[in-house]
Amino acid sequence: MTEGTPDMLGQLAIALEKLGWDRNDKLEVNIGGVCFSGIQQTEGANPKWAKPYGTTTYQNDAFIVIKNATRNPVVPSKAP
Repeated sequence: MTEGTPDMLGQLAIALEKLGWDRNDKLEVNIGGVCFSGIQQTEGANPKWAKPYGTTTYQNDAFIVIKNATRNPVVPSKAP
């Protein structure tokens, strides 16, 4: 972080303000860029390539998705 640059939370607050979101909005925060091991590995498998079952690892380029659930109305399709 360079001098004069807002901290991460400050940058986030500025972005939310630009979008017009407020503190009463319901937000959903998700992490993308992850690897999850969902299979059982054979005994003796190389742990570098075969992570143990249930292991979650975050990639170097992982990212955060913030969704404003309050401003995402469900609009059902209408029959013609």
